[in-house]
Amino acid sequence: MYNRRKFIRETSCLSMGTFLLPSLLADSKPIDNPGVQLYTVRKEMLADAPGTLKALAKLGIRQIESAASEKGFYYGLAPKEIKAICTDLGMTLRSGHVGLDTKWTQTLDQAAESGQEYLICSSMPSSGQTVDNYKKVAEAFNKAGEEARQRNIKFGYHNHDYEFEKVDGIPLYEVLLKETDPALVHMELDLGWVLASGFDPLDYFKRFPGRFPLWHLKDMNLQTRQSTEFGKGGLPIKNLFKETSASGMRYYFIEQEEYSKTPMDALAHNLRYLKKL
Repeated sequence: MYNRRKFIRETSCLSMGTFLLPSLLADSKPIDNPGVQLYTVRKEMLADAPGTLKALAKLGIRQIESAASEKGFYYGLAPKEIKAICTDLGMTLRSGHVGLDTKWTQTLDQAAESGQEYLICSSMPSSGQTVDNYKKVAEAFNKAGEEARQRNIKFGYHNHDYEFEKVDGIPLYEVLLKETDPALVHMELDLGWVLASGFDPLDYFKRFPGRFPLWHLKDMNLQTRQSTEFGKGGLPIKNLFKETSASGMRYYFIEQEEYSKTPMDALAHNLRYLKKL
């Protein structure tokens, strides 16, 4: 069980840079407010969630996005526990990847308890690469978005690559964009998968301005279609950060699924890369 008082004592030696007040974090430039999708450190979180969060804070991570695991959305911690740990470390549990399924009400309850701002559906809730299915999903997303809004939570969707398959020359992802209410469905654009699918994220920022408040910042090796450390793939990171206003981006989460060494080494490299920008 998490002992908050003991945890605060143990983390007092962390640099003061990781303990900025939330009000100051909110005023930071987007690039100076780095987040991480915890799937990047999925094994580490399952082995030692508090210790891994502490290590992320020491690296300079400020925003956290959780993901489903064999121990639940919070890696064996209660919603209030992970919220308290993040707060004590100067971080915010900002978002979480979930499924839109029969446990949706329970998922909403847990997210409200954890204080999350966003709940992101991580994959299509029904199969079928057809316009009709994507329209049906868009309708379900609008409904989920309204239910989330009633609890002061923002609902959204995270793409992969399959949403960019075309039907009659139109990427299916654009069906979701056109059929969902921007006030209810907040898109989290996985920039790496957009690029790997042969599309330009900057084009989406231009044609659908303001629709992408969240990013998954993921560099991709376009030959292997695997994620890699920043600067080693094809993602034009510097140019993307020039267009945060067009995107509507508020937060970004570094996500890397494959690594040259270890997840923590990869994150350290990625954060150094961003600082040089």
